[in-house]
Amino acid sequence: MSLVFPHTFVPWFRSVAPYIHAYRGKTFVVAMSGEGIAAGRLNAFVQDLSILHAMGIHIVFVYGFRPQINEQLAAKGQTSRFSHGMRITDAVALDCAQEAAGQLRFEIEASFSQGLPNTPMANAAVRIISGNFLTARPVGVVDGVDFMHSGIVRKVDAAAIRRALDTGAIVLLSPFGFSPTGEAFNLSMEDVATSTAIALQADKLVFLTEVPGIREKLDDPESPIDTELALADAERLLASLPNPTQPTDTAFYLQHCVKACRAGVERSHILPFAVDGALLMEIYTHDGIGTMIVDEKLESLREATADDVGGILQLIEPFERDGTLVKRSRTEIERDIGYYTVIEHDGVIFGCAALYPYPEARTGEMAALTVSPEVQGQGDGERILKRIEQRAKAMGLESIFVLTTRTMHWFIRRGFQPVDPDWLPEARKRKYNWDRRSQVLVKRLV
Repeated sequence: MSLVFPHTFVPWFRSVAPYIHAYRGKTFVVAMSGEGIAAGRLNAFVQDLSILHAMGIHIVFVYGFRPQINEQLAAKGQTSRFSHGMRITDAVALDCAQEAAGQLRFEIEASFSQGLPNTPMANAAVRIISGNFLTARPVGVVDGVDFMHSGIVRKVDAAAIRRALDTGAIVLLSPFGFSPTGEAFNLSMEDVATSTAIALQADKLVFLTEVPGIREKLDDPESPIDTELALADAERLLASLPNPTQPTDTAFYLQHCVKACRAGVERSHILPFAVDGALLMEIYTHDGIGTMIVDEKLESLREATADDVGGILQLIEPFERDGTLVKRSRTEIERDIGYYTVIEHDGVIFGCAALYPYPEARTGEMAALTVSPEVQGQGDGERILKRIEQRAKAMGLESIFVLTTRTMHWFIRRGFQPVDPDWLPEARKRKYNWDRRSQVLVKRLV
């Protein structure tokens, strides 16, 4: 084993642990476009789904088959016809869709059955359940266009899907639905996934797509991906875009994500299938890789509660171990939890600080200021500092001070001035550790 490996793997694995805990028992509807399957991404994607399944996540997998139907039609000398962003499914196209769906289901089940040693599927025992979970109705005639055997989801048998998930299986849904009279309808993968996520009130709806996400500047193909969009912002963006006709149009997947979030799905995601491991990176890293639409911003700056004690301990422990922070016990943090301010993102604490007031001296100590290495450099330290200053002013304090051995310059750049330890309030001076020789810095608030 490389000598470097433990120093990279162990911290990384520990950083993933909060997400593992947070998502165990949650329900994800994950949809992969037929373009992703045609690009040869199926096996790696199935391996990633199996890892999520092993982490205790309930998974509904919806697959698309747009290019596969096109291929079948071309082989029969037929052309694909679309209108309003939907396929016009005549009798020949319906036969092609049924052939493509059956072939892809066979390939998917084969992929989940792999178990070669030294692969992510080794020792995996993933069972796939599929069936007639969807009731459909015809699209009908729209603006004079008869969509024939194209349909939209009428009802999802959520209870049956939940029972299947409770057995520990992954539920597989194809873009096919049936009417009460037994007539088959070709559905869109996006409609199936969105309707299923809404019916299940899933915790996440995830699209693996041809696009990398929603760019911050839509007219600049080199612009960074906007990793998090509040629902209100996504709705405004969607209203400004033309009706989509191609999967690569910005509004194509965005409209389904917005629909799902409006209907109670907590988060919806647009990820690129071209990036290997995109699903894992989106779920188990702080910033993810694609675009996530949420009903509100997931990051919050707030006062801590008793439920945050474990997260604070996990955050500060590495800094206590290397001597940057003074060690604090769980009992001490539980006792002082009302003094703490935290920054959390998606239920995981990434920053904290405590304010211990000394009202007799009109000052307070900011202690345990910590920001996770994963997000350092993004301004979270300044945000926490400002909140601590606001709390101190609300208490009528005229200054705040810190004791530090390694980060003196960070505080000086933000208005703190060094002082002699004798400046400290008498109650704090009695607890000063002369062996540690911490620098004392003060910032006036008036």
